Amino acid sequence: MTLSWYGHSSFKLDFNGESSVIFDPYASGSVRGIDMPSLISADEVLCSHDHKDHNARHRVNLTGKLPAYETKVLYSFHDKENGKSRGPNKIHIVSYGDFRAAHFGDQGCIPDAGQLEQLKNLDLALIPIGGVYTLDPAEAKELIGLIQPRITVPMHYRIGKRGLKGIAELSEFTSLFDAVYQVGGKIEIAPGMSGIYCMDYM
Repeated sequence: MTLSWYGHSSFKLDFNGESSVIFDPYASGSVRGIDMPSLISADEVLCSHDHKDHNARHRVNLTGKLPAYETKVLYSFHDKENGKSRGPNKIHIVSYGDFRAAHFGDQGCIPDAGQLEQLKNLDLALIPIGGVYTLDPAEAKELIGLIQPRITVPMHYRIGKRGLKGIAELSEFTSLFDAVYQVGGKIEIAPGMSGIYCMDYM
């Protein structure tokens, strides 16, 4: 599997060239200092909610192929008040054979007990860490401890002037761990990989 990051909360997950999905593409100008490539394609687009920095489906060219993976949706919240402040959020779990990945969107609270059970044994967890609109670094670490994914990739954070104003810097998250891996904008997910992988802006 290949994971590509387009910045903010947008990723492409390619399943060995057989199928692909793009999560949370963002509108041009919606995220300070970054923009998505103009030509990207996938079999499907999955959006966690309808804010412009997560729902720019028009920026993805669909292949017309049926996805070769299965998708499950956990309905959650963009805040800690059951959606009263910022509305709903979807956690998408995609399964391809024995491989399971979850994109947490703009998750604003720790999932409930039933959802946490469904989020255990993930091979890949894409988790927001910036706070304000989502889980903050400490809450993201708590979630990682509760579900213990094999690989965690943080998202929805700021590096200097790149990213939304007022949210946490990546370093505020990485400082909470003894070891993290710094990688580029694309990683090949191998069976033996584990740990926290921080991807660079493309």
